[in-house]
Parts: sequence; C-alpha cells; structure tokens
Amino acid sequence: MISLDTLDYILIILFFAITLSIGIFVSKKSGKDASEYFLSGRTMPWWLLGVSMVATTFSTDTPNLVTDIVRTNGVSGNWVWWAFLITGLLTVFVYAKLWRKSEVKTDLEFYELRYGGKPAAFLRKFRAVYLGVIFNVITMSAVTLAAIKIGGIMLGLEPWQTVISAGLITVVFSALGGFKGVVYTDFILFFVAMVGAIGAAYYLVNLPEVGGIEAILANENVMDKLSILPDFNDKNAIITLLVIPLAVQWWSSWYPGAEPGGGGYIAQRMLAAKDENHAIGATFFFNIMHYALRPWPWILVALASLVVFPDLASIQEAFPVVADDKLGHDLAYSAMLTKLPTGLLGLVLASLIAAYMSTISTQLNWGSSYIVYDFYKQQINPEASEKRLVAVGRLSTVILMVFSAILALLLQNALQLFELLLVFGAGTGLIFILRWFWWRINAWSEIAAMFASGIISILLKLTPLGKYLFGKDTGVFDSYLEYPFVVLVTTSIWLGATFITQPESKDILRSFYLKTQPGGPGWKKVIDEAKADDVILQKVDEPWSVPAGIVAILLGCILIYSCMFATGHFIYGNYKNAFIISIIAIVSGVLLTRVWKKIKVNIL
Repeated sequence: MISLDTLDYILIILFFAITLSIGIFVSKKSGKDASEYFLSGRTMPWWLLGVSMVATTFSTDTPNLVTDIVRTNGVSGNWVWWAFLITGLLTVFVYAKLWRKSEVKTDLEFYELRYGGKPAAFLRKFRAVYLGVIFNVITMSAVTLAAIKIGGIMLGLEPWQTVISAGLITVVFSALGGFKGVVYTDFILFFVAMVGAIGAAYYLVNLPEVGGIEAILANENVMDKLSILPDFNDKNAIITLLVIPLAVQWWSSWYPGAEPGGGGYIAQRMLAAKDENHAIGATFFFNIMHYALRPWPWILVALASLVVFPDLASIQEAFPVVADDKLGHDLAYSAMLTKLPTGLLGLVLASLIAAYMSTISTQLNWGSSYIVYDFYKQQINPEASEKRLVAVGRLSTVILMVFSAILALLLQNALQLFELLLVFGAGTGLIFILRWFWWRINAWSEIAAMFASGIISILLKLTPLGKYLFGKDTGVFDSYLEYPFVVLVTTSIWLGATFITQPESKDILRSFYLKTQPGGPGWKKVIDEAKADDVILQKVDEPWSVPAGIVAILLGCILIYSCMFATGHFIYGNYKNAFIISIIAIVSGVLLTRVWKKIKVNIL
C-alpha cells in the first residue's frame, strides 16, 4: 500500500473534473435523439475516431494481461494477440467502407439487412442479449478485476471500494454524454494514459534495484523472456504462439476489438464516421498504435518486474494483504507501480483511471446500443420515441455497470478470461468474413456456428464435464490442438447447415447488394439472375477493390510488424537490426501509400 501526496490528489481530482465536465457539456445534444446518443449523428472525423479506438482498447486489464503473458511465456507470448493485426487490417482495407455504406445503426442491424425472416430476427435478438449483455458484462468484469487488483496493491482498497469508486464516475458521464461524450473524453484519456505508461516504464526500468535496460537484459530471470519470436526449437511454443495465431486464429475467432470483418465497438466507430474514407483512416491509425508502438512500455515494466519480483511468492510476501484468489502474475504490474515517486504516481494513477474509464464507457455505450436498437425497439416497443430510446439507453448503461461489477468480484485472472473468450468464439470468424462476399451464407449458418462454438468450448473447458466424458482431469487435448479442433468442428457444422438450408430470398440478396456493393465472384449468380430479370445491381462499372485491399493488408502487416520489431531492437540496443528493419518499414509504407490511393479512388 502506498500513500498519495497532495500533488497526486490534485492530478487525479483534476482529471475527474475534466471528464465529468465533458459528459455534462455534451449531454444535452447527445440526448436529442438515439442517433446522436449512439453514433453522434455520423459526423466524426477519422483522427478522433482512431484515437478513441486506441483509448478504448487500452484498459486497466491490458497492461496486466501483457505482464502476465511476458512473465509466463516471454515477450513472444504476445503473438497470441499480435496475430490479430491481420484481422484489423482486413477491416481497414476491405470492410470499413462496407460497414459505412450499410448505414446500419448497430452491427447487429446488419442481420436483417443481409438475411431475412424469423431466423434473421432471432439472430439479431439473441446476439443483442448474448453480446450486449452477457459477453459485454464478462469483458467489463475483466477490466474491473484489473482495477480491483490495482486498488488493492497500490491503495489497500477492498474490492467493493474499488468497484464503487471506479465505476460511479464512469457510469455517470457515460450515461449523460452518450457516444459523443465517450469519444471526446477518449481523446483526453488517450494522451493521459500514454504519458502515464511511458513515464512509468522509464522510471521503473531505471530503479536502483533494477539497474537500467542493460541490467534487465543481462538478468538471469529475464534472458529467456526477451525474444520477440518464439523458440524455434520448442514445437509447442511455435505451434501455440506463432503457427496457430497466424495461420488459424486471426480469421477464425471472434474477439472484442478484433472481429473478422469488423464488428462491436470498432464497427460502431466506423458507422459514426463522416464517410468511407474516414472509416478507413480511423481503423488504420488504430492498428498502427495498437500493435506497433503501445505494447512496449508495458513489456518493459513486465521485464523489470521479473528482476524485483521473480515469482508469485515474492509478490505475495511484499503484499500479504492481497487475497489468495486474486494472486497472479498480472499483479506484478501494479506491484511495480507502487515504487513510483510523488507526482508521477498521481499521473500514472490518473492514466490507469483513464484507461479504465475509456474502455468501460465504450463498452457501456456499445452494449446499450444493442439493448436499445436490437432488443427494446425491435421486440418491446417498436413505436418508441427518440427520447424514450435515449432514456432506455441511459438506464441500461447503469444496469450493465452493476452486473459487471458484481461479476468482477468473483473473477481471479485476466489471462484465463482472455483464453476462454478466444476459444468460445473459435470457428465463427470465417462467417463474418465471407457473409459479405458469398451469397449462399444465410442466417442458419451463423446460428449453427454460434451454438456449435459455444457448446464445444464448454465441453472442453469445464473440467468436471470433460473428465466425465473423456476421462481427463485437465483439457481433452494438448493445448495447441484444442483451438484448431474447435475451429474444424465448428466450421464443418456451419458449412453443413448452410447447404442443407434454403438460401436467402432474391429480394433480400438483391437489396443487400444494392446497398453495400460488395462485388466479387461470390455474387455472380445473384447478379446474373438479376440481369435476366432486367434488374441492374452494380451501380458503377469499376474493378473489384478487394484484390488491391489484400495487397494493402500484406504491405500494412509488413509496415506495422516492422515498426514493432524495430522498436524492440532499438530498446534492446540491437541498432543494426533496428535500422535494417526500419528501412523495410519505410519501403513498405511508401508502397502502401500508392496502393491506398487506388482503394480510395474505388470508394469515392
């Protein structure tokens, strides 16, 4: 436990005051109608939305998760989420413009644009509850769990005290300000969070007991954790950390913030953009910051923590107040922050509060939009006024916060939850990619995938049931086989469901194509049949932009991964490698600019 000085309190109180002021300032305009409350009237510029995406995905649980990964599997363990860059760039160069063209209010409204009949209505309603309430509450509870651990380690707070103090201001400004308040505050939260993370990393790496970056690199507890790539002599590490994420995971799994084909709060921001080009610019800026630059301050603190707290026993000895059910490697980040000096301590605490608030406020507004548009308006009160929709949105915001706070008190470890969510969405991602470009996919495809993935994951993850069915105490498969198994079975099931059920009606398919203009050979049958009926579906005669988008994805991956590797090598002092990789990044960036121009021409 640490004690805060006057300067620390001033910084934290000032931050809270600014945040609340923004929420109150925009509350009147945000409450005008539901479109303003959830999408800010679709007038947002790319830079503001891009910063908001970055702020949203930087939460209190993110540095804890990265610390847990580094201490457990080394720096290379981060490939479990670095692989999602491919998914992110797929959204940037292929799907961002399609989402903006669709003009839906939520990504769940897409279901009744792309599909028809009762299956589509069921899918929209079910996923509104599943994603907007259940999945959303689980995600927010993980973020709140991190806040609980930080509060316990740094301030000696009981879990319930952290939940109330952290959640109260967040839910107030989220309910008042709506999406506009979230995005405006995200802009401030981003800079506060980044300054705090970088400042903390610099100070903690240079602590006397740590000894600076050179001492860290030479420390026996750290040396085997430094490699950015997994050990190629370790088959399990290569398959688990590199092969499966890069070959299977990025396209097959649905995960918040990295949905194949775009979705969730990323889709919400694309839908709020001024136009397709602003949607593309926002998502590309987000991916550069999210993968190439932002993780390194957390990685440095995690490596330094191995010097000061080499194992869980040393953390427990230093912080005996922490309950056994909350003890984990992710605590090491908070433990290191207790060594910060006055002023910087207040700034870092404000940055962690900022990270918490930006993520929770986004999750609340996004989840509330599902409840309002995709459940309440569709199922309960189709004639609801705009004022009533805003009121329901504000009420649901409060309820979601309460549920997530209760669940957070029951959780123990952020990495556990991350791995569970990955497997739980395994096998569904390919549908989200193909449904835009293959006419044959229907609502039953998604229903089959959703239930198959969930049921199989439960069978594999719930140990008592797994032991009863398969005779094993832990896991049915080796760790690196579990995920591909879920993907294979789920994909087989949804493909089978696709071909044994009827396709969507001609009217639905033609209406969808006219609205979004996806293009590609997967729609040839629909286009040819429409021509035979004297119906023209293609609005403009131009090349299909997806091939150029795929080239842009490859160049973007080279650019961003090169930036990430170059940053790491500069930190490690490997300047020759860093300069060579930097040149690769510059060349790929120049080539990407040329390809990007072609894509922009295609969408104007």
